Amino acid sequence: MSETLSRHTGSYYAASANPTPKRPALDGRQVADVCVIGAGYTGISTALHLAEAGYKVIVLEAARVGWGASGRNGGQIVNSYSRDMDVIEARHGKEAARRIGAMAFEGGRIIRERIAKYDIQCDLKDGNVFAAFTQKQLDEMAAKKALWEAYGHTGLKLIDKAGMQDIVQSDAYVGALLDNWGGHIHPLNLALGEAAAFESLGGVIYEQSPVTAVIEGDKPSVKTLHGEVSADFVVVAGNAYLGNLIPKLAEKTLPCGTQVVTTAPLDAKLAQALLPGNNCVEDCNFLLDYYRLTADNRLLYGGGTVYGARDPGAIENLVRPKLEKTFPQLKGVKIDYSWTGNFSLTLTRLPQAGRIGKNIYYSQGCSGHGVTYTHLAGRLLSEAIRGQSERFDAFASLPHYPFPGGRLLRVPMLTLGAWWYEMRDKMGV
Repeated sequence: MSETLSRHTGSYYAASANPTPKRPALDGRQVADVCVIGAGYTGISTALHLAEAGYKVIVLEAARVGWGASGRNGGQIVNSYSRDMDVIEARHGKEAARRIGAMAFEGGRIIRERIAKYDIQCDLKDGNVFAAFTQKQLDEMAAKKALWEAYGHTGLKLIDKAGMQDIVQSDAYVGALLDNWGGHIHPLNLALGEAAAFESLGGVIYEQSPVTAVIEGDKPSVKTLHGEVSADFVVVAGNAYLGNLIPKLAEKTLPCGTQVVTTAPLDAKLAQALLPGNNCVEDCNFLLDYYRLTADNRLLYGGGTVYGARDPGAIENLVRPKLEKTFPQLKGVKIDYSWTGNFSLTLTRLPQAGRIGKNIYYSQGCSGHGVTYTHLAGRLLSEAIRGQSERFDAFASLPHYPFPGGRLLRVPMLTLGAWWYEMRDKMGV
């Protein structure tokens, strides 16, 4: 087994993770009601919902629980989807927007339910902020507030320039939208806690067990190098780390890399001054930056997108200028951790869910909103397997387009598109 799969990436999250057992690799043949491929948020959320309903579930993980995006992300609980309900309505009609909009804030509620029910220690804090650089962006946040309130959100507050001093100690912004239903967590510890909850209900996770084949049929089977699971249902939950296991799914998403750094611990007064409300922040640019404080007063700062999931040679060199532009007072601050992680992007920026045959289910392509959507997806997948598919079908009925140009052209085309949006961000248009 590759060393890179046998341990977590060298992140702050891995260094501060709660104790967790190393689980064995699959060896031999097993039978289950459901076999889940992937022990990230989508897979573990699905498995936990099904275990609570009495199903026998086996989860196969190529590396470690939370090894991929679930254990590497910015740790921000951001509501809704990468494309909001107004876009969904324009593209797919009012009924699609109504059905999908009714679930737009459910993922965050599921996270809090899990944390409370299973006493998961993952540093939950409430409140996330969409920070605007320009009046145009602030006007867009006012429109977002009205849109979300039309779908039942009652925890939003628009912040003007003067009010930003209570949000973030930076002169970069003209205002913001505060979402009190959002928040932030230690994402790896959330994944580990949910996995432990699943195992407490009799669920089984095999780590170091990359799947080599999925065999369709009335009772599909999932093969690894040294074993096989036969099940009534299979859930494919690999997202950006699925690879080419199922080509018809791989052609419809693109793995993209985002970079994150974490400073050395800051003086407590300085940390509180930087973010007085201890909210997480993301800016309103298309290629956005995001940041928050950790439980031990480090500033965690992420930004930059690399299409095609390439690992940048020097993550700190990429992110530090962004961090110091936002917080000039931290110029020269020591960086203790730097890492990259992949998320799965779709052409429409909306998540993809569906079936292969009658008993293989999948969800993928969160397009940057994975922390909340994956938890919703786990509930919807479990509902569909239990025969209640109306909510799952709201997503499954959306068209899922392959990227144009195939593997050869989709990365350069999207890189060109990203450059264009970066130029728009810089020009403020």
